[in-house]
Amino acid sequence: MRETLAALAAGEISIATAEARLAGYATGEAGRFDAARETRSGVPEAVFAEGKTTDEIHELLDLALETTGRGLATRIDDDTATTVRDRFVDDRPTAEIDHEARANVLRVRTADFEPPVLEATIGIVTAGTVDAGPAGEAAAVVGEMGATVERYDDVGVAGVHRLFDELDELRGTDVLVVAAGREGALPTVIAGLVDVPVIALPTASGYGYGGEGEAALAGALQSCTALTTVNVDAGFVAGAQAGLIARALDGARK
Repeated sequence: MRETLAALAAGEISIATAEARLAGYATGEAGRFDAARETRSGVPEAVFAEGKTTDEIHELLDLALETTGRGLATRIDDDTATTVRDRFVDDRPTAEIDHEARANVLRVRTADFEPPVLEATIGIVTAGTVDAGPAGEAAAVVGEMGATVERYDDVGVAGVHRLFDELDELRGTDVLVVAAGREGALPTVIAGLVDVPVIALPTASGYGYGGEGEAALAGALQSCTALTTVNVDAGFVAGAQAGLIARALDGARK
């Protein structure tokens, strides 16, 4: 505590940074940013953009940069992302900004931020192109946690031979996140063919009865293979779970 107070008095850190070190979070008009989340739980804090104003998203991401050196916004639409990005270009011209439109993810980092590196590989698999959004969100979280991301796209069971072409590489990963909509069969099929943990990510792709992800979720929950299943379109959670497994593996390997 004394070191933090001394650094604040000397002007070496900001009030927000001092608050984050002492309380574990920084407070702004938009709310409280959990700056200690990664230290506490291993998962970096993210700003859930849906339902927030542009000003609120910008402020929370700015608090994230000030206290942790990076910020991640999920479920951010293109127009909002463009506005927030432009404001950071003006306010923090040296910051690194990356927007993945398909995944609805915006990442911001200070120039001197050193990202973590884990000795682990996470495979992100999609049944079809329509599943790329939630899968991309999962990949973004995995990347922020420091693991290597490998993508395997459009290998759904309607043309299962496409999956067989990738099996050797899938078996070489440490964890797999498998995104699938419709009846959600792909996670079950893959889990029956590999000896690595599989996380099923049901997506709201389909139509008619069960077409908003309910069928895919039910199929994963009722799978006769060993699966971990997250909620519909819960890419952040799937990526965080995969990242935590990667952290454990990295620690064991070291």
